[in-house]
Amino acid sequence: MELALLIGGEKRPAQQQATFTRSNPLSGEVVTTAAAASLEDTRHAAEAAAQAFTHFSRTGPSERRTKLLKAAELMAAHADEFIARMVDETGATPGWAGFNVKIASEVLREAAALTTQVGGDVIPSDVPDNLAMGVRVPCGVVVGIAPWNAPIILATRAIATPLACGNSVILKASEQCPATHHLIGEILHEAGFDDGTVNVVTNAPAQAAEVVACLIEHPAVRRINFTGSTQVGRIIAETAARQLKPALLELGGKAPFVVLEDADLDAAVEAAAFGAFFNQGQICMSTERLIVVDSVADAFVKKLATKASTLRAGDPRNSTNALGTLISREAGEKLNALLDDATAKGAQLACGGKADGVIMQPTLVDGITEAMRLYRDESFGPVVAMIRVKDEEDAIRVANDSEYGLSGAVFSRDLARAMRVARNIETGICHINAPTVHDEPQMPFGGIKSSGYGRFGGKAGIEEFTDLRWLSIQLGPRHYPI
Repeated sequence: MELALLIGGEKRPAQQQATFTRSNPLSGEVVTTAAAASLEDTRHAAEAAAQAFTHFSRTGPSERRTKLLKAAELMAAHADEFIARMVDETGATPGWAGFNVKIASEVLREAAALTTQVGGDVIPSDVPDNLAMGVRVPCGVVVGIAPWNAPIILATRAIATPLACGNSVILKASEQCPATHHLIGEILHEAGFDDGTVNVVTNAPAQAAEVVACLIEHPAVRRINFTGSTQVGRIIAETAARQLKPALLELGGKAPFVVLEDADLDAAVEAAAFGAFFNQGQICMSTERLIVVDSVADAFVKKLATKASTLRAGDPRNSTNALGTLISREAGEKLNALLDDATAKGAQLACGGKADGVIMQPTLVDGITEAMRLYRDESFGPVVAMIRVKDEEDAIRVANDSEYGLSGAVFSRDLARAMRVARNIETGICHINAPTVHDEPQMPFGGIKSSGYGRFGGKAGIEEFTDLRWLSIQLGPRHYPI
């Protein structure tokens, strides 16, 4: 498959016809050849978005809503194509890819519903006959930088609410799945965002840093949102800060999954297996730390190991495999190093084991201590660390002993107790008797600490992608002191 840039409502090659390729993680076969944007191409995208903003920002909510709903319909209609591209480029299973299409379509519908929620307030003024208002207005060109792991959901999320608010957008596609991300731009273009309001930039991996910096530093760009690693998020935050531009960052995680002694262990096991191993653990919300009270730890680890052994990883196109592949061999090497470190320091494998290339079976590691890298480092793979604790207080301490703070979970039959524990866990999201992996378009989604700042989803997204202006009208005579 060959892809051009989408700039100013037109498909165009990169300067000097530059391209890069993406290969299937399992077969190594080249599946995508995409335009490799130069800095000049990148600036053209920003200029096209700025030009489109001048008229798109004045459109009414009904026009924006109609186009977003049309895009949702088109996305659902192109589900098979989305699934094929995502499976080819990322090694995900067709089931996970199909789920991406479903949720991304809902993201577009939720954004459509938000178009009439971009409002404001009348604010009492001490000045007689003065009508004062706080009004939310489109902020300008928004750059969305999306990752490969849930590519359809997260790329759609990066630009849907900005469009609903009346902004023009640039989607900076992931080098790992350019065809998947490009199709989102094609869908929006077909839905009527065809005049430069939606632009898609693809770039070679080696040029990623300079392309992102060029976008952030361009005078027309007013907002940046990024979903990805904490390491890259820090760079983006620093670059945006130098330009005095707000950034919304949804970064890494080390999600704690607390199992108290009064938990329903069978329910906890089902949720833990899903949260830890779904999409090979390559989700920002993936369960990375099982924090289990001693009195039920033996029973829990046995049940979870049994469950995990029924989940097989392999060729995602083989329907007997519940799980697909890792994104790359380098990911497997990183995971193997984490396992070597843990086992060398006394941890035990309850199930699973090392990655073989891009194939890794669900792996549960018991006996994790603070001395091991798995205690703190984000694995981003089908490896979950089990940490045994004395009691509720100890569980809260361990749950918070992390630089990350995205998602968490607590399992207990005593809901008041579970709520107390959840309130004391330092994460932007926490679920009681449910997995750490969960997302709905209308919910405020984001983290704290090294998991980032700002919130996607629902009305929270409106605040991120609009400016709040103070407007006033003097309705009668006004007295001045001089």
